[in-house]
Amino acid sequence: MSSTTETTTAAPIADGPAGSGSPATDAALTLLQELVRAGVTDVVVSPGSRSQALALAAVALERAGGLTVHVRLDERTAGFFALGLAVESGRPAAVVTTSGTAVANLHPAVLEAHHSGVPMIVLSADRPDELRGIGSNQTTVQPGMFGDAVAFVRDVEAPSAHGADASVRAALRDLARQAVAAAAGHTGQPGPAQLNVAFREPLSAGLDAENVQGVPDDEVDTAFATRRRHGGLPVAELSPDDEPGTVVIAGHDAGADAERIAWELGAPLLAEVSSGARFGRNLVVAYRDLLRDPDFGGVVRRAVVLGHPTLSREVPVLLQRQGVETIVVRGPASDPFDPARASPHRHGPDAAGALPGNRRRGHSESLTTFVSDVRVTGRTRPEHRAWVGRWVGASRQLLGDGDAGPDLGAKRSPDRAERNKFLRDEVALRRRPVDRAMLADAVWGVTWPHDRLVFGASQIIRVADGRVLGKKIRVHANRGLAGIDGTVSTALGIAAALEQSSASVGTTRVLLGDLTLLHDLGAFVTGTEERTHRVQVVVGNDHGGAIFRGLEVARTTPPEDMRRMMSTPQHVDVERVVTGLGWEYRRAETWGDLERVLTDPAERVVIEVPLAD
Repeated sequence: MSSTTETTTAAPIADGPAGSGSPATDAALTLLQELVRAGVTDVVVSPGSRSQALALAAVALERAGGLTVHVRLDERTAGFFALGLAVESGRPAAVVTTSGTAVANLHPAVLEAHHSGVPMIVLSADRPDELRGIGSNQTTVQPGMFGDAVAFVRDVEAPSAHGADASVRAALRDLARQAVAAAAGHTGQPGPAQLNVAFREPLSAGLDAENVQGVPDDEVDTAFATRRRHGGLPVAELSPDDEPGTVVIAGHDAGADAERIAWELGAPLLAEVSSGARFGRNLVVAYRDLLRDPDFGGVVRRAVVLGHPTLSREVPVLLQRQGVETIVVRGPASDPFDPARASPHRHGPDAAGALPGNRRRGHSESLTTFVSDVRVTGRTRPEHRAWVGRWVGASRQLLGDGDAGPDLGAKRSPDRAERNKFLRDEVALRRRPVDRAMLADAVWGVTWPHDRLVFGASQIIRVADGRVLGKKIRVHANRGLAGIDGTVSTALGIAAALEQSSASVGTTRVLLGDLTLLHDLGAFVTGTEERTHRVQVVVGNDHGGAIFRGLEVARTTPPEDMRRMMSTPQHVDVERVVTGLGWEYRRAETWGDLERVLTDPAERVVIEVPLAD
């Protein structure tokens, strides 16, 4: 289901009393004040001439209190930084750009926000109507530039009056609240909104700090701006099945409710690493292997799905299988998760045309039902505990003990030979080269609830998903479109929001591959006037795109073509690049190195880990 883009043009604002001397400045200040009243607390700005009124009004409001301004040097990183702010805070950040290609550079972040249901407000500055369509410099068609990815677009004509006029304030207040409501999901799915604001010269005027009024705290409605989940669908009342055969699947952004539902239903919890539900007694870590097993996945008859599963092929295959009833809790993403529609067993008029919230039935009699929530009625019985126990026990057996390392009992043995063996084993472990599994375990192990962990769309997130044990920590990954761009910028936005909202000083860690790092080098460039944030960027470097090795193309392509066209090997000197951009650098070639650098107190550090595999 695609979003509907509505583009309208606001009427010109009538003349009013004198203000700053620049209608652009007066309108910009009023618009930002109304966004703050509607619950927006953060504005991300990239430099530009046409947007100067918005930028300067934003910093004036920051001095007055109630608004935090973040300056990023390019629009692509600014968009993902705003995305990260919204991921952590749950409220839309506004991102300010000048006209032309500057707006287009927001497109990757806007697409990710749309597909993951993250609120965002684009404030794009534009030329006035008389300069459009005549070849004016830096002028293109900006309203509707993002297509269906933005459901709310308003093209605001250049103001010709000053912000002191009551009609100006009323018009801008209405626009601001509409934009925030659309972004937060009041009337549809949450996601990006765009206010395309034209400005005429003079593009700004000086603002006297004493005359810029902040918005009183009692007028700020943060609840209004907080992201809402999908409404209008029924609540499913489910009870534990008579003969156990239910699983709960938690995809990205599922939230902690998935763990509760699994516990109350007496069902195994198949929770992806960025689900927010990777914890609890029902958690099954090796779920991919078990879904392929006829004695486990083959006997599932009902699946309750929350969030957006993206890390396995086994989950869509299960939901497409004949005879499996699927209950999907509609999340904030733009498209409902419904792999059954792609199944040859579920095609036909009903499957193609059914509306979200209805059952979709194909030739197989399999069903998908969309709901807003799940309420569990009834109690579990011993057979449900046995059903969960089978899955959890089998998962543990598949994972094994891992590499338990040296025998700790031998450390205190009265036998000198055993103690010496312990010391040799410990030294051998600390000297061992790091592979992806060790890297995933180490970063997961040092991350705690006051921290944040961000995964890139690299091979490492799949490795972590297949092995890390349950822990109730905040994990994010840009899984709306699962692109590798903007990962570090998103993490920096998350870190900024975390530091604003928390008294404790947590660390935001980013775990990614080398190509994902290189796709976002602009994130490491910070203006000298800007705050820095406590971030560890951990890059598993295998000098290319290892993720493609697991695809079918690797089995059908000549090695030399695979290497050049898919793996794209590189030999970038990561140390020189990141230190040149003002970050600290650490290198961890062994397990001992990795343990040491992950507890390094450095505020902004890139940890390069050459991977052994």
